[in-house]
Amino acid sequence: MATEVAGMVDGRAADGVAEATEAGGIPDGFLPRRAGGPFLEPIGPIFLRAGQGGSTFGIRLERRHCNNQSVAHGGMLATFADLVLGIGGTEQAGAPGHFITVSLVTDYLAPAPLGAWLECRPALLRRTARLMFVEGRFEADGTAVLRASGVFSVPRPKA
Repeated sequence: MATEVAGMVDGRAADGVAEATEAGGIPDGFLPRRAGGPFLEPIGPIFLRAGQGGSTFGIRLERRHCNNQSVAHGGMLATFADLVLGIGGTEQAGAPGHFITVSLVTDYLAPAPLGAWLECRPALLRRTARLMFVEGRFEADGTAVLRASGVFSVPRPKA
């Protein structure tokens, strides 16, 4: 059952919430979160559902996310993976702030069709003093479509 979404996560209002809601609904418990930065604005809004052990991130795949075959563009999926793994890793590592991607590996498993709900609950595998190792499995309407892993710099506290 989908619900209408209003509000914000992390104090940041998300643009485009009405469009995503109209495009097929947002699963219960997900709230909008601004993607961050001008490069990522066209991808969002992304949605977040807080949970014990880490958040689940999702997005409704719209025409703007797709290639001419009406499936999510690989570059869009890689960008979404970079964003989700980085945010999820910093959340689980207890390191708020901006992360820097050191490495991102993506394995495309199946097409993610237009209109599908794409979600991932990233897992922090390891944290060192400077790095986070994070992985995630991305599903479109319950079908595995992408496996990704990344290494990210741990945000440093501002002096």
